[in-house]
Amino acid sequence: MANVKDIISLMSAPSAEDSALIQRAHEFAAEAHKDHKRFSGEPYLVHLEATAKGLAALDMSANTVVAGLLHDSIEDANIPPERIEKEFGKEVRFLVEGVTKLGRFKYRGAERHRESLRKLLVATGQDARVLIIKLMDRLHNMQTLSHVPEHKRQRIALETLEIYAAIAHRLGMGVVRRELEDLAFEYAFPEEYKKTKQLLTERSKETLERLEKMSRTLRKEFAKEGMTSFHTDYRVKGLYSLQRKLNRKGGDIEKIYDIAALRVIMKDIPECYRVLGIVNNLWQPLPNKIKDYIAFPKPNGYQSLHTTVFSGDGGIVEVQIRTEEMHREAEYGITAHVIYKDGDGPDSPASRAGGKRTSSFDWIKSLIPGFRRSPNEPETPVAKKEAPKRTRYGSFGGPEWLADLGDHMEDPDIERTLKTDIFSHRVFVFTPTGDVVDLPIHSSPIDFAYAIHSDIGDHVAGAKLNGKLVPLDTELHNGDIVEIVTKKAASPKTKWLDFAKTSLARRHIRNAIEKDKKV
Repeated sequence: MANVKDIISLMSAPSAEDSALIQRAHEFAAEAHKDHKRFSGEPYLVHLEATAKGLAALDMSANTVVAGLLHDSIEDANIPPERIEKEFGKEVRFLVEGVTKLGRFKYRGAERHRESLRKLLVATGQDARVLIIKLMDRLHNMQTLSHVPEHKRQRIALETLEIYAAIAHRLGMGVVRRELEDLAFEYAFPEEYKKTKQLLTERSKETLERLEKMSRTLRKEFAKEGMTSFHTDYRVKGLYSLQRKLNRKGGDIEKIYDIAALRVIMKDIPECYRVLGIVNNLWQPLPNKIKDYIAFPKPNGYQSLHTTVFSGDGGIVEVQIRTEEMHREAEYGITAHVIYKDGDGPDSPASRAGGKRTSSFDWIKSLIPGFRRSPNEPETPVAKKEAPKRTRYGSFGGPEWLADLGDHMEDPDIERTLKTDIFSHRVFVFTPTGDVVDLPIHSSPIDFAYAIHSDIGDHVAGAKLNGKLVPLDTELHNGDIVEIVTKKAASPKTKWLDFAKTSLARRHIRNAIEKDKKV
């Protein structure tokens, strides 16, 4: 069972019970998928192991790792959910079913990616672990995309860029986002990929030599100042990120100063600001290129100090200064909080909040039952649905930065949609073919019908909810499958206005009634 040992070895201090559970899940998955092969010809189990390893490396819980091993067992191996619950508990079943439900979402191309992203997030918002499992699943699929039939590669790559990489970004998982983007870029836009890769190759050697020289200078300066608790590294810009920036800069690479950045990781926030002063004394900063994302974090929680300086040898370099915790958050997003259990240290959130640990990711962690559960705390398999509460984080329990979400990101339209739809009262229902329709809370089948097409709305004769006929004033709930029965002779009724919630439906109903009066 070497593969099980590999998975468990990536976790931090798993208990004997955790190890036994993961080994049992591995055996279960191996049996369930024994006749399944990947496009590469490898046993399907290889993919499940890779997904589980990704989750273990993020230090997710044993139940989450188990769900990673079993995430395709319902869909591909026809294992009843009840059996998963019997073997591995309610929480694992909940997670596996959540990942399975994501398979219902239909990718309809670039023009609909905003809608897809919004609905994907909302439909899985009950527990963010479902999204994280799906991201690890997609990451391995992208790593092996070359084995997939050629006619499928571009569609999968575009879906990855427009949905999954974007979700990783919203969850603050920089490492996952960059890898997904660069793996997908080659297949989604092959010509642009070749050109961008060539540009980066031409620039990288010179840039990295400059960064190494600056790093040596900084270490010497730190030694003079008696600063010993730090380390430095480099970040080379991802190919897809570089290509997007090139588009914004008219294709002129000379206008891009952060192809590679020097990172300085310090022990606490005061030292970050001290280093900012040292860097700007050593090298001339560019005007208006000093950014304080510590005092003013980015919408996804990213914190760091950025300064762009003239390196003295004709180059321009971005320097990023942050604490270790900020660095982990930038790389791993919400999963980074597994590492920081108690938040001690002068730069910890606990010390910054007067002893009580807070975080820009607390609102997401609240969607993850048992994410940081103590051994004595009872397990909560499924988060209870509650009415949004007003808190110090914002109107609907989100953090303060949601209030201006649309003003900071590269794609403000997506962010404004997320702000108004995800964190307000919405209901998300399925068509019989798996498309998702988002509606205001308390919507009826009439609202659903008009959301599909006005002609369908104008000829509603009945409605089925989850396969059963229901009255037209029935209130829709998240996850309902709605089917509309139409007849040519049917037409809008005045009473429909009493239970139609969308302005679209009400407008069409009124127009149809007025038209009938004139006839």
